[in-house]
Amino acid sequence: SKLTNLGHLEMTWRSRVHFHPLLVRILHKSRLRYYGKPEKKVDMPYQAYFEVADGSGMMSMVLWNSLCPKWYHSMKVGTVLLLAKYAIKTSYPFRTKATPGDSQMKRFATIEISLNVRDPPTEINIIPEEMVKPEWGLPEVKYRFITRSELDDLPHNYSCDVIGLVTFVGRAERARKREHSEDFWLYRWVHAIDGTSDQPFILELFATSQPDVFERIHPMTYLVCTQMRVIQGLTENPSRTVYLTTSNESQIFITGWHKGQPYTKDAKVKNFIQWTKSQSEVDQMKKTIIGGYYPFPRPPDSFVKY
Repeated sequence: SKLTNLGHLEMTWRSRVHFHPLLVRILHKSRLRYYGKPEKKVDMPYQAYFEVADGSGMMSMVLWNSLCPKWYHSMKVGTVLLLAKYAIKTSYPFRTKATPGDSQMKRFATIEISLNVRDPPTEINIIPEEMVKPEWGLPEVKYRFITRSELDDLPHNYSCDVIGLVTFVGRAERARKREHSEDFWLYRWVHAIDGTSDQPFILELFATSQPDVFERIHPMTYLVCTQMRVIQGLTENPSRTVYLTTSNESQIFITGWHKGQPYTKDAKVKNFIQWTKSQSEVDQMKKTIIGGYYPFPRPPDSFVKY
């Protein structure tokens, strides 16, 4: 059938009601959001957003309501979609956005693709990777992996991806979303090493929409975290350590989940795997810790500094 592209959509969307099908690749994926309220009668008040791209650039795509439980887990980073009967809306301005791995990619920020169960009922097809043709011109998924030796020099709020060998996993903790709120965020502290520094990555991992992965993080697993944010300089303590926290677009992967993921082709991931092959498993296991209270950022050594 006749296809359109994202660049053409942005130029012509105001003058059309029906749009030609789109062929796009998912580059980023958000956590699943529940927006239900007692007074609103929506059967499945869920929403998830994705950044999708073709040869012309990148645009946000929003999955609504009952389409979320049906499609959310099938739509992975790297998945190619054929979309028909979708709607185009002006972009929601306050949404967080993933940082593209390819800084040269054009971003269409004025509009977004809206996938609904009706008005119009969207048709979604997942194209298997082996059937994707090079002539379609779909971009590859690119990452921003950093090593631990590079971390200290990065600015506050910098967006990056990391891979490491887990040496410490803290217990799951809760923090209130807002003061006096009944809603909590669930998170845990994790340390991971990559051989480039004496210091580990300190990771504040909030439970994303991957409970099966979040609950199974344990020492000696290979951990990949994407779209992490650098947190720098929060305390006056000179011994303070920089750490990384998850964003709305973060994805977490552990041993058993890596097969077929696009990041396995990344050079820094391959370097890390080479380093792990040179390590003694017994020596590393002696340094691992599970659970316990983990105060962070750490208080100063003495009351005088405090």
